[in-house]
Amino acid sequence: MNRIRTITEFLESTGVRLTIYDIGRRIIEISREDFLQFEKTERAYPYPLQRQAWFALLCDNAQSGTEPFIWFLRFPLDEQGKLIQAARDDFMHRMMERLEEKLAAETEQQIASALEDNPYTFKPRDDRMAVFHAKTALRMGQPPSEFYPHAREYFRGDLGWDQWAFLGYQGIAEVAARFSEENQQDLVQAIARMPIRPLEALCHCLENEAISTTLTQALLDRTLKELDLASPDSALLQATIRGASLSADQELKLQLVLSILNHPCSADSNILTAVSSRCWELLKRDITAAEYLERLANGDSGQEGFNQCLIDLLFLPSMREPLLQAMRNPHRSEQLALAMGTFLQSVGG
Repeated sequence: MNRIRTITEFLESTGVRLTIYDIGRRIIEISREDFLQFEKTERAYPYPLQRQAWFALLCDNAQSGTEPFIWFLRFPLDEQGKLIQAARDDFMHRMMERLEEKLAAETEQQIASALEDNPYTFKPRDDRMAVFHAKTALRMGQPPSEFYPHAREYFRGDLGWDQWAFLGYQGIAEVAARFSEENQQDLVQAIARMPIRPLEALCHCLENEAISTTLTQALLDRTLKELDLASPDSALLQATIRGASLSADQELKLQLVLSILNHPCSADSNILTAVSSRCWELLKRDITAAEYLERLANGDSGQEGFNQCLIDLLFLPSMREPLLQAMRNPHRSEQLALAMGTFLQSVGG
């Protein structure tokens, strides 16, 4: 046991089947190989948030018939986005001490409770937990919750679009997670008609799904309709950005984001944050990066907002070079050049 140096190896040595999810920026599965490379500091964490790796470890053993257990962990990252091994080693030391205190064999139940009072654990928000449970239940072949039928009725339009206040968030998360099975056409109709509040909730769940071209087109249509209004609703636009962020159709997603960035409403700092926190991959493209940085430099959050968004983006793997290239664009505005100069001074000392 002393030769085991990674969490992956430790858990697998107990006979459980391990599934890893990012639980911070997105609720999305991370392959065992990628996560093990991260643990060995061979690669950066793919979805850092606030300079930390936030992830869930789902452990189950179909042969034993015991209930799966879940660890929610967060670890600090270094300047390259890689694991600080001292933190992981401290976690392992604390965990092993707790196991030894139990003076018993390493059964799954004891391993599941080995993290009591461990400072590297965290509890996700209720909405994140709902999405996580919806995705893992589907993956493990479990039925949806009691909230699912009511949510399906709403998204079919059977209850009336104004009857959203009685929806359970768990049901919305399950509709989003199961969109490819039976809900797609219902969701297309609902996205066009439902009020902003339930659309927000739905999009916050869809952001964790590789939605289809059909659903992405529905979100784009709703976005364009909103942008035609005299005063577009910022909350709705933030929602559609998030809902389309993991779309399988990159071109439609790009069209949605650029349509918002090209509108005066993009000065809203919340819209700009939605783009950088959920659709950052699009900023690897020269045209999108240039447009985004111009809006950020002229946004309503000022220099502080510019600095915060840029630091967050530069910490993401493979984002540094595209952004630095866009900042060096000789055709950049005077405002962007000034914001960039101030930013470099602040990070340089």
